[in-house]
Amino acid sequence: MMAMTVFIAALISVFTASVVSVPDGFKPADCSDLYKAGQTVSGIYSIYITGDVPLWVYCHMVSDGKDEDNGGWTVIQRRMDGSVNFYQPWKEYKSGFGNVQSEYWLGLENMHQLTRNRKYMLRVDLEDFDGRTGFAQYSTFSVGPETDGYRLQVSGFTDGGAGDSLAYHNGMKFTTFDKDQDPEVGNCAKQYIGAFWYKACHSTNPNGVYLWGEVTTHNATGNVWYTWKNSYTVSMKSIRMKIKRVA
Repeated sequence: MMAMTVFIAALISVFTASVVSVPDGFKPADCSDLYKAGQTVSGIYSIYITGDVPLWVYCHMVSDGKDEDNGGWTVIQRRMDGSVNFYQPWKEYKSGFGNVQSEYWLGLENMHQLTRNRKYMLRVDLEDFDGRTGFAQYSTFSVGPETDGYRLQVSGFTDGGAGDSLAYHNGMKFTTFDKDQDPEVGNCAKQYIGAFWYKACHSTNPNGVYLWGEVTTHNATGNVWYTWKNSYTVSMKSIRMKIKRVA
């Protein structure tokens, strides 16, 4: 019992150290609000998408010289070490899951609520196992309501070296292994061990299996971004999908 108590206390300590404090009474809708209010340190913040219930997210605040208007990005998906299982059912993808300190999925309903009344842009940051980086940026991004399958709308591509693997998925509904909404005959989530806005089936699989670099025996099941590597067998070390409000 004592060991468990110490372990829990250590976890709380690590989480607390990662959280950035904000003024009492300030209820930002997203990381853009936080950035505009003077928060320039990347880290874990609470935002208020609807009502008074806080939602913990990771905010990317530091500009790398390529972002429009510098920081203020709300991270909606992050893979970095394979610590979280992304082969999850519909319920989890709807509400969100994972560890906001490392790997997580913000949740389709949260994405919809964020983008339903405001305009957002999307950036996808990629890194391979050799330390090379690239990104793809889109001037518009939104997720529709559950009644329409949380349909993806994305456009306005700008190439940061990664190429455009997301345009193929534009207009698609979201599919998980227990909720098939893709136009393919089979279930793409089952076939490629992930969950995404699949078509027939994908040119990127960011929620696929976390594999170490190139694995030819697992074609297209990894967290691949085809247009960067021109391959369905090379998985990324890290993928970060983040959105920012457009003025």
